[in-house]
Amino acid sequence: MNRVLFVCTGNTCRSPMAEVMLKDLAERSGKPLEIRSAGVATVGGLPISPHAATTLRKRNLTLPGSSTVLSADEVLWANVILTMTAGHKRAILERFPEAMSKTFTLKEYALRGDPVMDDVAEAERLYSEWQVRQVLGQNLSSEERTRLFELQRSIPDFDIADPYGGPLSLYEQCADEIEDILMTLVDKLGTENEI
Repeated sequence: MNRVLFVCTGNTCRSPMAEVMLKDLAERSGKPLEIRSAGVATVGGLPISPHAATTLRKRNLTLPGSSTVLSADEVLWANVILTMTAGHKRAILERFPEAMSKTFTLKEYALRGDPVMDDVAEAERLYSEWQVRQVLGQNLSSEERTRLFELQRSIPDFDIADPYGGPLSLYEQCADEIEDILMTLVDKLGTENEI
């Protein structure tokens, strides 16, 4: 059984919406998945935000349980951890470096195999090289810097904006964005037979 853990900040908006939506999509498409969600900066037991609840009800989806704090047990349980932002991904990897091979932003995971991911890998390599050279008192060549900046401009934003505190319409836009990405992910599950 593939186990997916969605992670956001408070586990009251984005990650519980993603959890419920993927459960629904997986069930409708016959994909055997276990799905949970957690937050990197929350306390356990908080209810889903009222606007997130309304957004899910409008989609005829069952509301999730209360918030869960990201823990070592949750990280160990998951086969894949999908975050709402790159900041969430960094927070997880700082606390749980052993999760590196299974932690991605939701968007980057859904885009696996897309040519843009080659650009992402090149940008990460150049950025890492730049950091090492800075420590050594060196710098990237002008060609390398130019290429890094070109890549940074062309790479899509892998973050899903936080609707917390915004109007209902912002939550609905967020849910639409998450659903579009999840539909891509579920389609890939059919061709790759894995999460």
